[in-house]
Parts: sequence; C-alpha cells; structure tokens
Amino acid sequence: MIVAVPLELVASPLRSGRGLGEADRSALVVGGTERVRTGGAVVFCKVVAVAEAQVKRDGQVRAKGSPVRHATLGPLEERLEPGAVGEVAASAGLDGRLVKGERERLLARAFMVRVIVLMTLMPDARVQDVIAALAGDLALVPWARPWRAASARSAGDWRAALGPVPLEELRDLVLGAAWREHQGEGCPGAVTIGKARPLRAGSLDGTLIRMPDTPASRAFFGSVGTADDTSPFPQARALPVTCCSCRALFAMPHGPAGTDKAESEQSLLDEVMDQYPALLDPGWIWLMDRNYHGAARIARLTRSTHVLIRLKSDIPLRRTSEILPDGSYRAELSGDGVTVTVRVVEYYAEVEGQVVPEMFCLVTDLMDYEEYPGPELAALYKWRWDGSETALREAKAPLRGAGPGTGPMLRSCSPGLVRQELAAWAIAVGLTRGVLRDAALAAAPARKGHRAGQAVRPRDLSCARAVRAVLSAIRLGRRCYQAVTSEIAACRNVVDRSRHRARKSKSPSTFGHASPADTVTRIATAVITMANIPS
Repeated sequence: MIVAVPLELVASPLRSGRGLGEADRSALVVGGTERVRTGGAVVFCKVVAVAEAQVKRDGQVRAKGSPVRHATLGPLEERLEPGAVGEVAASAGLDGRLVKGERERLLARAFMVRVIVLMTLMPDARVQDVIAALAGDLALVPWARPWRAASARSAGDWRAALGPVPLEELRDLVLGAAWREHQGEGCPGAVTIGKARPLRAGSLDGTLIRMPDTPASRAFFGSVGTADDTSPFPQARALPVTCCSCRALFAMPHGPAGTDKAESEQSLLDEVMDQYPALLDPGWIWLMDRNYHGAARIARLTRSTHVLIRLKSDIPLRRTSEILPDGSYRAELSGDGVTVTVRVVEYYAEVEGQVVPEMFCLVTDLMDYEEYPGPELAALYKWRWDGSETALREAKAPLRGAGPGTGPMLRSCSPGLVRQELAAWAIAVGLTRGVLRDAALAAAPARKGHRAGQAVRPRDLSCARAVRAVLSAIRLGRRCYQAVTSEIAACRNVVDRSRHRARKSKSPSTFGHASPADTVTRIATAVITMANIPS
C-alpha cells in the first residue's frame, strides 16, 4: 500500500524543533487533515508495518516490537491458512540453554522457521543476508529497541534449539494441502488416461542429495558408489511423490543413502504406503521407473491405487493370455511368495526413422484394454519424465551444487539439521508450486503459437522466474499477490516440443574431449510400435 501525504504536512516530531539527525531513531509525523491538491508537492510513502507507537520524552516517535513480529514469506504464505506458521512455531519446544536474552529478542520461533525455509531458496547467501532479506524494509523502521540481523552463530543456535519437528509439521501441512487441492478440481491441463473412468497420473522416483562431510552425517546417512564408504560426501536418499501435470509435490520421505539403490528406495516406498495412505487413491495411476520394487509391494499398491511400472529385462513374466486386440497381454509376476496378475505392454520407440535400441516393457494392474488401451498407456509413460526428472531438476535448481556438481547441496552438518533443511526445502518447493498453479489459473491464454487460445497450464510457466518473483516480493515486503502471479504468468515456457536426447546425455560432459554426438538433440514426434503396429 502506498500513502500520499502533502509535503508541508510532514514534520519532525522533536520538541526541540531541530531536524532529525543520525543519532535520532524517530519517524517523521503527519500533521493536519488538508486534502491533496493538484500541483502540490506530495510525499509517497510505502506502508511497511502497522505497530504501536512509543513516543519518547524528546518527541521521538518509534515503533514498539521488532521486525521479527511482522516479517512474512509474502506470497508463499498466501498459500497457507492464516497464522499457520505462528501456530506451528508456538507449539515448538526450545532448548532454553541456546536461546535467551539478546538472542531471543533478535529472533523468534516463527521468524526463524521462515528464515530456514527462505535459506533453501537463497543457497549462496549467508544466513545474515537471508535474515536481512526476510526483514526487508522492516529493518528501516525506528523500533523502540535497536534491531540488527542476528549473527550466523545465533541463527545456528536457534536452528539447533528448534530441531526438525516444527519444519516437518509445516511440511505436512503444505504438502497435505496440495494433495487435497488436487482431489478437487485438480490443475489445468491434467494428464489423465481413460474416458469413462479417467485416472490422473502421478510419479515417484528416488534421488540423492549430498551434504557436508562430517563424522555424524557420514555415520548416519552413509554414501553410495563405494563399498568402503570413501565417496567425497555423505548422501541422503529421498523419494519425491509428484503430480505429472503440474509437478506439485505431495510427499518426500527420505533416509540414509544405503549401499543398494533398490533396497533403500523400497524402504522409502514402504514409508509412503505406511505414512501417506491417502496418496494411494483409486483415481490415480502412479508411474515408476525400472527400479523394481517387488511383487509383494506391487500387490499392496494395487489394492487401493493403480500403477504403471517399467520392468528390467531380468524380471521374469509368465504369460497367461494371447495377444489382446490392443497389442498387450496378461501375465503373472511372482516373487517373495506373492503372485500378481498384470497386463504387459511391450513396445519400441522410433524417432526420425531411428529405433531406440531397447524394448520398453510396462506392467499395469489395469486389465480393461478397451478403457485403457496399450498404445495410450505407452504414451502416458513418457509423462514420468515430467513428473519426476523435470520436477526434480526444477526443485533442485535453487540448491547449491545441484546436478552433476561435486559439492554438497545442503548447509547442515548434523543428521537432525539435515532433516530440518530437507523439510524446509519441501515446504519451499510446495509453496512455490502452489503460487505457480495460481498464476496459471489467472493467466490469459496465449494469442499465438501452438497453445493459442488454450488454458495456461502450470508447466507452461517458468519455475525459475517464479522463484525470482517470490524472492523479490519477500525482499520488498508484502506485495499484492495478484501482482506476483501476473508477473509469473507473463513468463511462458515452450513445451511439447518432442525433444529427444540419447539416455547417456542426461548430464552431458563439459570437457573438451567429450564426443559432441552425445549431446545431439532431435526434435520429432516419437512413433510407438506395439505388436508390429505403429501408433
């Protein structure tokens, strides 16, 4: 909000009549009630805070309280219930030995929760810079007691005193709200399959997250790639559960990296089934890559939801039917004393006349080949890349050293603080995705191009620009939410280009001796061939 005040009405409140000097911590005041007239000099003031006044004996006007009581995450908190951060922070227990006196005044529970979330969006900034960004113009207000950005040591003590629980509670609120939102009208341009009984597509896939090398973190999380645990950094393994349509995050269980990828991801999938049973909804189909989770887990999943899983070539299937009219067939998948009946979709993909040198083998519990034909299931599976790989790339972009880098992605040096930071990262990702969804709903359709006249989808908007817009809004104070979403809606991605690269070029080498053929990108529609019938 901007307030216009005639210049002649702005005055110093000091009783001595002198002007404000550097030693004075007072605000100017407004006197009189005259109306603004055309041609008059006007001071345009930005409203930073509404607080109780404290008038000193010499006339100085200051504000009671502190910036920590007024600062918010701006547009991100528009996605939360009013007071949600405060309620979570109020119930948090603190170690009184770490935060008291001056430290307790410079920071507060809710403010520190916000700082920890904002740290994940500002990975290269010092913690003092994060605190200053969150306070924004509030730091310029003449508070009754001087306020400054707390030191890194004070912030570290506050993080240790808070622990991971408050952030994990807030994470569950944020991701739970995103799931409930998708149970309603969903998101624009939802990826579905089926006409009479449409199913929405979700995806889950594992990822590794590096952290600073400390004895405590290495002992708890371990690492992968070496039998004797001599890799440069310990790693946590996470299993993000996302929406293929808008890449919204629904859950992200995590734990030690584990020496075996399949085994560690299987334990995380068990955690999803135990702790997030609402995600196993009969109106969804979950896409999974070739990291085989076993017949017993597939049977447990299909009791309440639907799956589409790519199998490795060494997983045996016993065919139990002839080739069905859609090119698929029924088979039995056995293991751990459990046998599951599945429908198998086998196909080849061809791009510009060049056949991908491997056969794709998908299994699903959907037996109705008329409602869910094989070619449509094969076409649906490509959305796993959007739901997991692209979503992870965008979510990891703000993290330090993400991608094929060699440094740690997190700041935290102990298992408890790693849990806290991972929860904060999930909160930041979930809230930013929510702002993106709102921006897509409010955006006007494109006037030209292949998406002309069609509704804007969240994946049509730039996630990087959304992060920048959110950070700008936080620094500038509480801006109009509609202004933020309008700014994001103006930055469109070019999607659905049918771009293809060789599998080994997912993280292409930047060294000069690398073969340039590894990074060739082809733009063409892939042709799927099932039972020798192109589709």
